[in-house]
Amino acid sequence: MRIAVNTRFLLPGKMEGFGWYSYETLRRIVVAHPEHEFIFLFDRPFDQRFVFASNVTPVVIGPQARHPFLFWIWFEVSVKRALIKYKADVFVSPDGYLSLGTNVPSVAVMHDLNFEHYPKDLGWLVRNYYKRYFPKFARKADRIVTVSESSRKDIIDTYGISPEKIDVSYNGVNEDLHPLTPDECEKVREQYTEGKPYFIFVGALHPRKNLARLFHAYDLFCDRNKNSHKLVIVGEKYLWNSEINTAFSRMKHRESVVFTGHLPMEQLGNVLAAARALVFVSVFEGFGLPIVEAMRCEVPVITSSVSCMPEIAGGAALLCDPFSVEAIAEALDRMANDSGLREQLIAKGKENGKRFSWNHAAEGLWNSIEKTLHAKK
Repeated sequence: MRIAVNTRFLLPGKMEGFGWYSYETLRRIVVAHPEHEFIFLFDRPFDQRFVFASNVTPVVIGPQARHPFLFWIWFEVSVKRALIKYKADVFVSPDGYLSLGTNVPSVAVMHDLNFEHYPKDLGWLVRNYYKRYFPKFARKADRIVTVSESSRKDIIDTYGISPEKIDVSYNGVNEDLHPLTPDECEKVREQYTEGKPYFIFVGALHPRKNLARLFHAYDLFCDRNKNSHKLVIVGEKYLWNSEINTAFSRMKHRESVVFTGHLPMEQLGNVLAAARALVFVSVFEGFGLPIVEAMRCEVPVITSSVSCMPEIAGGAALLCDPFSVEAIAEALDRMANDSGLREQLIAKGKENGKRFSWNHAAEGLWNSIEKTLHAKK
């Protein structure tokens, strides 16, 4: 069988969520299934490291799809032509976008529907593209893969999709992440926070990540705890809006906030593993990968009591109301001052983390592809 795959997010040195999902699942799948041919569709020159095995044929088709008008051209013209040219038996899209004008059976990975619930977090053009086309993609897909039961329910409720059509396959976690020794933690703290303990946030600096309330809560924590901990923010300013900027500019303790920008995985692992706790209090997520990454590093987690986060935390995190600044501040206070709680959460996190692996994620995606291939016969 010929399996065509949208691989436009396999970008060397620039991979974020979709890219890492594509990388970790596809490299396992193509090696495990040499009996099938995989057509990788790139929207720009590709890196040879992404040709994972001899059964992969890389194909570059333009234009570079990074704008709503170009999304449409790439998927409805270029992808459609490629599926015909290479006689694809199935089309797999790890970012959920599909080609509506083709009859080739399709598998769409829809990580979440954040744009349906927080549309103002996106620009007008992108927001309207998503809201116009993703319901169509959901109906077009022969199977949908998503990354949590919470996200599955959201797709069912929002788009009226049959539950039988949606498969849940949790994300994995990078196997290179690991805890640090006390001496190693001290060196990291010296590098980033002048030796002070710190809380860490990891993720794109985006409105739904709830940074404005986190900044307010951290200010309260510092007032009550004599500025005992710093706050390290890891991530790009993807949609750093006026609300976030105003909250930060009005902080009393903003000199104690450290911005690292994007970090490569090795550096991220070190700065995460040396933290007193992860604080990840988004108002909406499809999965919440930093929760699992922190648990793998044996770092306790503060996260939200809404969306998928209780599901992914699995009873191994301190949950709080993300819409309450006071609740977030209280969680910071407890994590800073209750060593027994921290030790309990670290132990539970080690167990909970065993539920998540990229091997399982790849198997889940492959099972959905197989169902689609078999249905075609």
